[in-house]
Amino acid sequence: MELDLARQAQEGDESAFAEIVRRYSPRVFSVASRFFRQRSLVEEAAQEVFLKAFTQLGSFEGRGSMEGWLTRIATNTCLNMVRGAKRRPEFTVSDLTEDEQGWLDQQSGDEGAQPSVENSVVATDLADRLLSVLSPEDQHALLMIDGEDASIKEVAEATGWSESKVKVRAFRARRKVREAMEKLLGRTNAGPGD
Repeated sequence: MELDLARQAQEGDESAFAEIVRRYSPRVFSVASRFFRQRSLVEEAAQEVFLKAFTQLGSFEGRGSMEGWLTRIATNTCLNMVRGAKRRPEFTVSDLTEDEQGWLDQQSGDEGAQPSVENSVVATDLADRLLSVLSPEDQHALLMIDGEDASIKEVAEATGWSESKVKVRAFRARRKVREAMEKLLGRTNAGPGD
């Protein structure tokens, strides 16, 4: 059924391709949302994914599911978009906003009561910034495993990596984020003259 739909779309049947987009848009948007917060970037990524899918329909052989095939295209497309964006590999305490600094101080023992919604937003922003020390691939693996409770097997299927590669990447990514957090906490606990 999926293979027939792909063949029809490849032969120029616009309704067949529209059906592919209708069926799999939620999955593609879900993958793109892991990489981007801004709706405009999620939409841009989804458009790019379906454009690539349309041009690569001939490579879909029906061995796996179309959803899996599109998930791999979406993952690779988003990784390429993130790689193409200018990223800073590290940031320092001086880059933190007052809210982020306050949240870090609170986590390291200072009592500063922020409303829970604001606290959550600040923590999310800080987590994003900590994740920015990772490569896009490592971010993706860690977000799937720790953020979405995906299994190693699910991450391997989505990325095309071996399960052992997923485990190694996740281990290294966790260590790198922990080191960045410790570095930040160490700097925020140090006095002005230290």
